[in-house]
Amino acid sequence: MNKQFNILICDDEEITCYLVKELLLEEGYDADIVFDGNEAISAVRKKNYDLIILDLNLKTSRGEDVLKFVKDYDKSIEVIIFSGETELKLAVECVKQGAFDFIQKQYYTDELIPTVKRALYQKSLLQKTEILEKELDKISPVDIIGKSDSILKLLNLAEKAAQSDSNILIEGETGTGKELLAKFIHKNSTRKNNSYVTINCASLPDQLLESELFGYEKGAFTDAKTTKRGLVEVSNRGTLFLDEIGELSLSIQPKLLRFLENGEYRRVGGINNLKSDVRIICATNRNLMEEAEKKNFRKDLLFRLNVITLYIPPLRERRDDIPLLTEHFLNIKSKSKIKKTISEEALKLLMNYSFPGNVRELEHIIERALIFSENNIIRENDIVIPRNFGKNKFNQESNVIPEDLVTLEDLEKWYIQKILYQNNLDRTKTAQQLGISIKTLYNKIKAYRLIDE
Repeated sequence: MNKQFNILICDDEEITCYLVKELLLEEGYDADIVFDGNEAISAVRKKNYDLIILDLNLKTSRGEDVLKFVKDYDKSIEVIIFSGETELKLAVECVKQGAFDFIQKQYYTDELIPTVKRALYQKSLLQKTEILEKELDKISPVDIIGKSDSILKLLNLAEKAAQSDSNILIEGETGTGKELLAKFIHKNSTRKNNSYVTINCASLPDQLLESELFGYEKGAFTDAKTTKRGLVEVSNRGTLFLDEIGELSLSIQPKLLRFLENGEYRRVGGINNLKSDVRIICATNRNLMEEAEKKNFRKDLLFRLNVITLYIPPLRERRDDIPLLTEHFLNIKSKSKIKKTISEEALKLLMNYSFPGNVRELEHIIERALIFSENNIIRENDIVIPRNFGKNKFNQESNVIPEDLVTLEDLEKWYIQKILYQNNLDRTKTAQQLGISIKTLYNKIKAYRLIDE
């Protein structure tokens, strides 16, 4: 028996209640039964329900009044409305007031279980989102570490931008903290109490990315056994962060553009236009204007995305922040009760390094140093940075193939990383030089863990 969810059935027809419960039991769900609205309200006050199956035509009370109470009491409870043919207009109005969906009573034996599963899936998704939002609440403005003029100016602009609903484009090299800035904007916006959802546009194939963004209808493709809500729907009244937006294919760009223009979209396999109120924040490490000139990115989409553009400078251009960031990572990465410090020589070494991987690279350098340092002071020889690349197999300068590369996989890994660093981690140039697609390169980077992403 699936006891993960608490379900309540409210209908004044006894036989309907027990038939519905029987259908649920066959699918592994249990349910409580009440026969009027007052009993339903009393039950909700006594138990945390995930889903209520509610008849509109109750003899002793109105179903819409029960819905209003439920949504006022706990808006996270999903409600499926049972309606007759003469109540369809009222059922639609109930959906507008917060009900998950409605089912015509004469068809409920076929539609009930798929609708219940979709409602419970949404409930689970919202619970996960709530957990993520609680984690997000732990992020305070001081987590964006820096005292340099460029960072202070950036945070000031971000706070102002957060108060609007305009789309935001965050530009910056890999590892500069674009997603952290997006979370900062969401937390300081009027949407902070609603969902913050993120997706990486480079990590999914086109068809899967489209269905993740816009959802799909039952039967849209072979495995689409139920309807699925997309992220633009899940993040309604919240914020949707599209990372690596520059990797979005030309086939999906028009669909995103349409959504940005009027908030309308269609699920994959759907024919109805749906609407969602979402604030879009995008991030890229590519020059989208150059990509637009090359016909790799639509100009009209770019102009929709960059209503507000925020640029995060690379770490090498704000070296004053390195000591603060180092201290921050020493504090949060240390597993020891005894706090470790860094020597002046080691800090000087960091100050003189160019950090092609930016803040993320610094974070992992400090994490490694904490693990391998032999005492409470991190010294120069504890800092592992690519200053000695000529002595290891990932030498970026030498064209000599290291002798310890014994497999084709080793050789491929060495060569891709060599070209990556020669191009200062610019994946577009690297992919062009290697003669592969951006997505293929992205997958290789992930598989070989070539850079910290």
